[in-house]
Amino acid sequence: MLKAFALCLLLVSASLQAQPSLHTDLPLNYLAHADEQASNRPLVIFLHGSGSNEADLFELKDELPGHYNYLSVRAPKVMEPGHYQWFAKKGEGAYDGDTSDLKASGQMLLDFIDKARAKYQADASRVYLVGFSQGAMMSYEVALRHPEAVGGIAAMGGRVLPVLRAELTPAEPRRALAVFIGHGTIDPIIPYRDGTEADSFLKTLALEPEFHGYPGVGHQISAMEVQDLRAWLERLNP
Repeated sequence: MLKAFALCLLLVSASLQAQPSLHTDLPLNYLAHADEQASNRPLVIFLHGSGSNEADLFELKDELPGHYNYLSVRAPKVMEPGHYQWFAKKGEGAYDGDTSDLKASGQMLLDFIDKARAKYQADASRVYLVGFSQGAMMSYEVALRHPEAVGGIAAMGGRVLPVLRAELTPAEPRRALAVFIGHGTIDPIIPYRDGTEADSFLKTLALEPEFHGYPGVGHQISAMEVQDLRAWLERLNP
C-alpha cells in the first residue's frame, strides 16, 4: 500500500514538473522552450486564437525544427479565466476587429517582440510569428505594419482585416517578409475565401506568399499543415 502511494506521488510530481511555467518578465505572459545562452537562434512566437490561451499552440514545437527557440504568448484581453483574445469582434457577418483593440494589442505584441529578441539574442530577420485564427490576423497586423520587426509570418485559418487592408500600400521593406498561409477548405468560422483573398492581397504588396489549402479541413490545424509549416521553417533556416 505504501509502495503504491509512493508511486502515485512520484507520478503526480513528474506530471507537475512536466508542466511548462508561465513567464511574466515581458510585456505579455508566455511559455518558453528556448535556450537563452544560444545566440542568434531563429525564434518562433506562437499567437493563439480567440477564446484560447498560451498553451493552445505550444505543443506544435515538438513537431517543428529542433534548432529554433519557441515562445507562446497569451493575448492581453481577458474573456473569462483561462480564455483570452487579441481584440473584440466588431459588427456582424465577415470577421472584423475593434480598431482600438487592434492598436493596443498590436503595440503590446510589438513591444513583446522587441524585448524577446533582446532576451533570446535573436535577429529580427529570424523572428517568425505563427498564428491561428485571431492570432493569424494579429500576425498580419503587426508584420505588415512593421515589417522591420520580424522575418516572416505563418497565418493559419486567418484573414487580413479590412482596416489593415485599407491602410496598406506596396513598400520596399515589406518585400523581404516570408509568408506562409494555410487554410482549411471547409472552415465554417473563417471561410476559405479569406485565405485565398489574403494570398491575392499580399501579392499586390509585392510579397510572395506560400499558400496551402487543405481539402476537407475545418477551423483547425491539420497534421499535413504542421508538416508543411515545418518544411517552410526548415527552408528559411536550414
